[in-house]
Amino acid sequence: MDIRNVLLVALGVITAVYVVVWVAEIRKRGGFVWPKPIELAIGFVTDFFDTLGIGSFAPTISLFKFFRLVPDERVPGTLNVGHALPTVVEAVFFIAIIAVSPLTLISLIVASIAGAWLGAGLVARWPRRYVQIGMGGALLAAAVLFVMKNLNWLPGGGTALGLSGVNLAIAIVAYVCLGALMTLGIGLYAPAMITVSLLGMNPITAFPIMMGSCAFLMPPASIRFIRFDAYSLRAALGLTIGGIPAVIIAAKIVKSLPLTYVRWLVVVVVIYAAITMLRSALKERGQAAAESDYSVGSTPTV
Repeated sequence: MDIRNVLLVALGVITAVYVVVWVAEIRKRGGFVWPKPIELAIGFVTDFFDTLGIGSFAPTISLFKFFRLVPDERVPGTLNVGHALPTVVEAVFFIAIIAVSPLTLISLIVASIAGAWLGAGLVARWPRRYVQIGMGGALLAAAVLFVMKNLNWLPGGGTALGLSGVNLAIAIVAYVCLGALMTLGIGLYAPAMITVSLLGMNPITAFPIMMGSCAFLMPPASIRFIRFDAYSLRAALGLTIGGIPAVIIAAKIVKSLPLTYVRWLVVVVVIYAAITMLRSALKERGQAAAESDYSVGSTPTV
């Protein structure tokens, strides 16, 4: 059996288990609740851009806060539960329609999953703000290098469908690190795209790799949120119902883009992610300073 079919079968089993668990829990809670139009719209918009490689979590969080739809403590669970099935659809589309070396595809998906598992107990202890600053700066530097490659100012490939030897080893190590950083909320998509691109692969091959990684991770994580009722059912249904058709539309757009446009799309995605990370780090620094000032100025009680 083709390795891509094996991946799709495995993903199908994981997804089926997830759907059964979610449907059972929905029944326990009194049945299906139809989402608000704004929740459906958020699902459509965020998963459309997620399929383009922008990512869905940060935009969804911003929109949830702006419209005051989900309590802060339920946002992480709602993100995972609501975006899980659209992400699976993304993975199915890209794994099925985009050619990637089977060894590279499996190696990098497994590497990112392993990194996420290891990161839960190790990387999550790192200061989030420092990682954001480091990743943001690194992504900006990578974007500059990639622009130079796009303009033919640097030598390099950019059309390979797989990696081997030293380049594959470098990519595996990088994806383990990227998977680990996901436990800090650092998005996988932009650094994953730039990694394979700078190693000489066709940028579009990053899509099945990064979507596949997240698709295998999100359903198991979502089951925990569902069982602990740590999410908003209506908002999650809005993300799912609105997101799936958006993924189908966007996936066809990505597949039909000429390689030149894909390369520039990578630059846009990477710069967006870098700026987002640096802004988040700056915001957290401000919050930490405010808390410190409050603590110093407060009067101790006996």
